[in-house]
Amino acid sequence: MAVRMQQKAVVAFVLVAALMGTARVRTQQSAPMSPSPAWGSNGEINAFHVQGNVHLLVGGGGNIVVQTGEEGVLVVDTGLSAHADKVLAAIKKLSDRPIRYILNTHFHPDHTGGNEVIGKAGSTIQGGPTTIIAHENVLNRMSAPNGKQPPTPTAAWPTDTYFPEEKDIFFNEEPVMMYHDAAAHTDGDTIVFFRRSDVVVAGDIFVMNSYPFIDQANGGSVQGVINGLNRLLDLAVPKHEQEGGTYIVPGHGRICDEADLLEYRDMVTIIRDRVEDMVRRGLTLDQVKAARPTLDYDRHFGSDSGPWTTALFVEAVYKDLSKPQAKPAARP
Repeated sequence: MAVRMQQKAVVAFVLVAALMGTARVRTQQSAPMSPSPAWGSNGEINAFHVQGNVHLLVGGGGNIVVQTGEEGVLVVDTGLSAHADKVLAAIKKLSDRPIRYILNTHFHPDHTGGNEVIGKAGSTIQGGPTTIIAHENVLNRMSAPNGKQPPTPTAAWPTDTYFPEEKDIFFNEEPVMMYHDAAAHTDGDTIVFFRRSDVVVAGDIFVMNSYPFIDQANGGSVQGVINGLNRLLDLAVPKHEQEGGTYIVPGHGRICDEADLLEYRDMVTIIRDRVEDMVRRGLTLDQVKAARPTLDYDRHFGSDSGPWTTALFVEAVYKDLSKPQAKPAARP
């Protein structure tokens, strides 16, 4: 019981600390950015132990996860470029070992903005810059064809990409699994699973402070998000009475367990089904918005202002479901 209370206290502390920030930070204008609240971008970096070898850094943009051990340091996402030096300093406080790997969950600059600074500060065993691993579509989004101006610096690009559904490495005596779900938040999302520590990093497929941001311009879809949430549920195993067990780090917001994830998946699925029914009945987008299919969830996830509002979420779902040829099949 004492352990469970301690775990709950840690999660609550993460949430309270996260809510304290207020400043917004301007990001790169050359690449789209997923919506993130002010507290996640204020530059005041706070570190929290999740479990096992895994820590969470909050305040640099999107959530940043750090795995430490005798072999070195592995970082999942690097936050905004404006805070890269502060993030690097926070990583050095967790471990004085070299930063060997950076894994990117997707290409948005609140998750990849620190790649260049943190990558140059680390090194491979052979002495080169830190290996940056991501799905191939992340490299496609961050780079540009010959003769075109790329949206991000070359040093920030992934140096090791994968295209199949899965990739894995073994680091710090732990299997690190990477899973790709097509057309989810974007077309290049990676879920990272630290198998021994029992921590899953979801990226922006799963966020705890808003409805999911469906980046349709870059390959996102509502069914892909649901597929990704179902994969996360496949990986998560709860402890006693659905509390604890596998911890899930969302792209933004507090640390979660399977019960939180299940409720979020059900919420997205229910709203999808409501909008789909209205589309089948021939309702227009304005009529769907007027029907308020998200009403019972708006208190927790809705917003009338900011970069990702409830209306934008409903519009994205409506447009997605109005194009049946563009929807990925549900995972079994």
